[in-house]
Amino acid sequence: MNDLHTWLSEQHHGLRTFRAFQQQLDTLSKGDPEQRALCRLLSGIVGSYVETFDEEPLPVSVADRAYHRLLDLVASLDFRAGADRRLADINRVAAFDLRH
Repeated sequence: MNDLHTWLSEQHHGLRTFRAFQQQLDTLSKGDPEQRALCRLLSGIVGSYVETFDEEPLPVSVADRAYHRLLDLVASLDFRAGADRRLADINRVAAFDLRH
């Protein structure tokens, strides 16, 4: 997960980054099938955000806030943790919404 966080931390906060993040998640889930659920949830969160602002003006403050919230969320995840921690991460991610 550190690689994903590092990659994200080096990106711009625009919608292209969020789409590219979804591609990163897809690659990660294919390479590490044990992480598919978490990757799919993260991808869904990002997808909802992109759909909300696709073809619409995206205020810089909104984009910046969403980017930093996603960055913080990714930093808080531990893909190598035990089952209890991973389940807690999955539940936390499932309740997360970048739009609010």
